[in-house]
Amino acid sequence: METGSPGDTGAAGATEATEAARDEPVWTGLPPGLLRMRRLLLVVWLGLLALAAGLLPGLFLGPVWAVLALVPLALMVWGWVMLGRNWRSWRYAERADDLLISRGVLWQEETVVPYGRMQLVEVTSGPVERHFGLASVQLHTAAAATDATIPGLDPAEAERLRDRLTELGEARSAGL
Repeated sequence: METGSPGDTGAAGATEATEAARDEPVWTGLPPGLLRMRRLLLVVWLGLLALAAGLLPGLFLGPVWAVLALVPLALMVWGWVMLGRNWRSWRYAERADDLLISRGVLWQEETVVPYGRMQLVEVTSGPVERHFGLASVQLHTAAAATDATIPGLDPAEAERLRDRLTELGEARSAGL
C-alpha cells in the first residue's frame, strides 16, 4: 500500500477524527411535554372556535352555514403538524465558552451566547407551564438583540442550567 493513499487512515487520521468529534457540540432537544402543552392549547382554542363557527351560523342562518366549522378544523390539523416540526427544530448545546441555541424550520436561526456576556439568567414558569411541569430559561446580555430563551424545560434541568450558566458567566466575566 502506498503512503498517504486514501485507504490509509493511520494514527494521524484517527487523531483528526477524534478532534473533529470533540469540536462538534452535543445538542440537547426540548422535552416532549412542551409539544403536548402546545398541542393541547391548539386543540382547545381552535376546537372552541370551530364550535362557535359551526354552531352560531348553523342556528341563525341555516344548517348549510355550519360548514364554516371546517376552517378552524383544517387549521387545527395544519397547526398540529407545524407544532411538531417547530418542536423538533429547537435544541441547545453547552460548549466550553458559550451556549448555542438553534431553532427554526423555514428560517433557521442559531444564537451563540458567550458565557462572559451574560448578565442575568432567569427561570420562568407560567400557570399553564407549571401545570405541565415545564419552565423556561431566559438569558439576558448587554445587547438586547442577543437575549435568548430556551422554552419548555423540565424545572430541575432549567434550574441546573441557570446555576451552571450563572457560574460560568461569573468565571468568564471576572477578567473584564
